[in-house]
Amino acid sequence: MSGGVDSSTTATLLCEQEFEVIGATLKLYEHPKALGVISDIGLAQGIAASLGIEHHVLDFRAEFARDVISKFVNDYFDARTPNPCVYCNRHIKFGKLLDFASSINCSKLATGHYAKVEYDGASGRYLLKKASDKRKDQSYVLYPLTQKQLSKLIFPMENMTKDKVRILAKEKGLPNHQKPESQDICFVKKMSYSEFIKSYSGKDSPPGEFVGTDGEELGTHGGIINYTIGQRKGLGSSFGAPKYVVAKLAAENVVVLGTESELYSNSLVAGMVNFIPFDNLNSAMRVMAKVRYNQEPESATIYPLEDCKVRVEFAAKQRAVTPGQHVVFYEDEFVIGGGMIL
Repeated sequence: MSGGVDSSTTATLLCEQEFEVIGATLKLYEHPKALGVISDIGLAQGIAASLGIEHHVLDFRAEFARDVISKFVNDYFDARTPNPCVYCNRHIKFGKLLDFASSINCSKLATGHYAKVEYDGASGRYLLKKASDKRKDQSYVLYPLTQKQLSKLIFPMENMTKDKVRILAKEKGLPNHQKPESQDICFVKKMSYSEFIKSYSGKDSPPGEFVGTDGEELGTHGGIINYTIGQRKGLGSSFGAPKYVVAKLAAENVVVLGTESELYSNSLVAGMVNFIPFDNLNSAMRVMAKVRYNQEPESATIYPLEDCKVRVEFAAKQRAVTPGQHVVFYEDEFVIGGGMIL
């Protein structure tokens, strides 16, 4: 129970369905400029009290710092652009929280995520599907879920739209029915990503060279953590013609600039791949795939590689494929799997 409308409505619906419900709110991170954590905990506690259910505040700050924030910071220094929600889902919400649920003899873990879990009797496996509300579907950030995790999950929002959830929450008298959604990374508040990274790590990102795709030196960049693939604005220099960040080389501390056409590519390699309907990919497979959360899936073929990697060949070129982000594979409404773009 984050204090948001989705998890609060989830708890309310489960109580009405006569589940024995226990609420849990995660204390993940506090920072002088990251306000709102305590008020969200208080809101969740109040809603749990109104429902008459047991409530726990779980202090996972150490685990969150190790498994989410530190990875986020290190990825930027290593010239990647991470998605910390994937780390959080893998290690915290469906890792540590699921462990806690098991420790107090809860048979299931319910969250306010917009996705579906379905058991396939023919294969004996749990499958992950897109939510009914495609605008809110969160299956992209849930692709790392294992069979053990999927077997324990309930997603009551699976067939609901966000608008209906708010209406229902208002009808149920939930005080957060109009609470705005968080639009940014939860632990970065009132500062840029680069400011947060410097503040958290105590390290600076030194200047280096801008170079063209032909190796020509084009100027000096202001630190590799300040740039991401596809960026045009904020380069700090005028090059006479539009330039875009097409690559970042951490070892050389170099930012490579090119034309917009040089942002497009047909293929990528992904690592740390997780598959859901099966354990391993043994031959080429046609899928629909997307390389960022807010993107329509595109036709692609995935090929198995060694060390939990795959090669992804798209039918049409993709813009700004970004190391550190995630490629997720679909077949109709089902999530086949995904991995981190290398």
